[in-house]
Amino acid sequence: MIDIRFKSTDLIEKSEGLRFNVPQYGERATGFIVRFNGKPYAYLNQCAHVPIELDWQHGQFFNLTKDYIICATHGAHYEPSSGHCVLGPCKGKSLKPIPVQEINGEIIIHLESLR
Repeated sequence: MIDIRFKSTDLIEKSEGLRFNVPQYGERATGFIVRFNGKPYAYLNQCAHVPIELDWQHGQFFNLTKDYIICATHGAHYEPSSGHCVLGPCKGKSLKPIPVQEINGEIIIHLESLR
């Protein structure tokens, strides 16, 4: 079982996201987790338009208003709670979700279900 764990207090609402390695997708692949409306959401750190990382500044995944996850390169806007692209070159596509749960002050990211 491959799990990554963070303390719940490390993930602040609509703030900097936390990055982690995703070995199933290659040596340099990363994922990220953000908190939005009180819940944690994790995704593969890869734009649905072109497979590049979303954050050009480490951990900066939200747009200026903190309402959307944004691709710093293409400007694609994704809904934080679903990963669905609502604006930009990949409109209608989605980020690849990674299962996550929050239990007893700990955030657990489940990488074993990724293929």
